[in-house]
Amino acid sequence: MQNKHQKSKKTELKYHQPDKKSLVIGSIVATLIAITPYLFYLYESVPDIKTWNTFFGQYDSRYNESVFVLAWTLAGKLIPLYLLFIWFFTCRHWWYHVLIIPIAMYSYQIFNAIKQDISNLDSNQLIYLIPLMAIIVPSIYLIRARIFNKINDADKSLEDFEAEFKITPKSLWGRIKEYF
Repeated sequence: MQNKHQKSKKTELKYHQPDKKSLVIGSIVATLIAITPYLFYLYESVPDIKTWNTFFGQYDSRYNESVFVLAWTLAGKLIPLYLLFIWFFTCRHWWYHVLIIPIAMYSYQIFNAIKQDISNLDSNQLIYLIPLMAIIVPSIYLIRARIFNKINDADKSLEDFEAEFKITPKSLWGRIKEYF
């Protein structure tokens, strides 16, 4: 009994003392999140004119007749997309694949804003998300069902349960085959 207790203490200490690499990565992620207000207000450096000449080239705002409005719109779409990407790549929950749906929505809106210079920006985007949602939502439900089946199965120990659901790098096709 004492050996099991000592092993539990060692495992507990291992989880409470982060290594140097995780501290560095955590600091970088925290900094990336902390600078989002500054990134959002970068649109204020864009002039309120119809045609903007930069060293990248000339941009002519046809729909709103203001490059400033386009920059403001893109900032309102890029910052949430940026935060969703951080969340997606740092999330350890079983449902993190659901984040692909809002990522796809914001990506579509950004692409549409640039392509059509903000014309019909927020219309009909759900039609394009339906195929993606048809894959993601059932997959998440199947993962949830598997988790609850494992929880209700009294024969498995907690360590076996955790080992089975550890995130391991797999190809996209490998993950799809796992769900079906």
